[in-house]
Amino acid sequence: MRSRRQILAGAAAVMAFAALGCKPAQAPPEVKGDDGEDDVAPTEDLMREHGLIDRVMLVYDECARRIESNLDVPPEVLPASTRIVHAFVHDYHEKTEEDHVFPKCEASLVHTDLVRVLRDQHAVGRKITAFIEANAGSAASTKKDDRKKLVAALRSFGHMYRPHVAREDTVLFPAFRDLYRPAEFDALGAQFEAREKELFGDKGFERKVTEVGEIEASLGIADLSRATPADFTRP
Repeated sequence: MRSRRQILAGAAAVMAFAALGCKPAQAPPEVKGDDGEDDVAPTEDLMREHGLIDRVMLVYDECARRIESNLDVPPEVLPASTRIVHAFVHDYHEKTEEDHVFPKCEASLVHTDLVRVLRDQHAVGRKITAFIEANAGSAASTKKDDRKKLVAALRSFGHMYRPHVAREDTVLFPAFRDLYRPAEFDALGAQFEAREKELFGDKGFERKVTEVGEIEASLGIADLSRATPADFTRP
C-alpha cells in the first residue's frame, strides 16, 4: 500500500518531466489496495461515515416533521434507521473512534477537552437510540405526549450529532492525522477496512448507504433536487 507522500512524489515527478518537455515512460499506476479497491485514509473513512450519519439525521428530521403534522410515517422506517445507527454508527464507527482516535489524542495531549465531550456524547447518543428503538411505535400513537417525546428524541439526536461530527471533521481528525507518519497512517487505514469487512462483509459501507437510500425513498426525500430552494432558482 503506497503512502500519500509517495503518491505526491510520483505526481511531482510527472510534472517535472512535463516541464522539461519530456514524457514519462508510462502513466503512473492507479493506486489500489490489496483487494483492488481505492485506498481510503482513516480520517476520510470516518468522514464519509459521518455523511451516512447525516443522511440518517435527515430521515429523523422528516419523521419528526410528519409526526408533528399528524402525517403517517411508514412503520418500518424508524426500526430500520435505528438498526443502522445501532450496528454501524454506535457499535462500529464510534467504537473505532473510541479505540483508536480518542486514545491517540489523549496520549498525545491533543484536544483532550474536546475528546472528553465527544466521549460523553457517544454515551448520550446510545441512550437516544435506545429510546427511539423502544418507542418507534409512538409515531402512530394516539397519545400526544408519546408522540411529543419521540419527536424530542429525534430532534435531540440531530441537535447533538451535527456539531459533534463537524468538530471531529474540522478539528480532531486533522490533528489526529498529524500524529502519524504516512506509512503508519496507511496501515491504520487497512486496519479500519479489515474491521469493517469483518463486521459487514464486502462493500459494507456501500450497502449501508443503499439501505439509507431505500429509507429515504420510502419517505419521499430521496430526490436531492427537492432540497433546492425554488425561490432562488427563478430568473
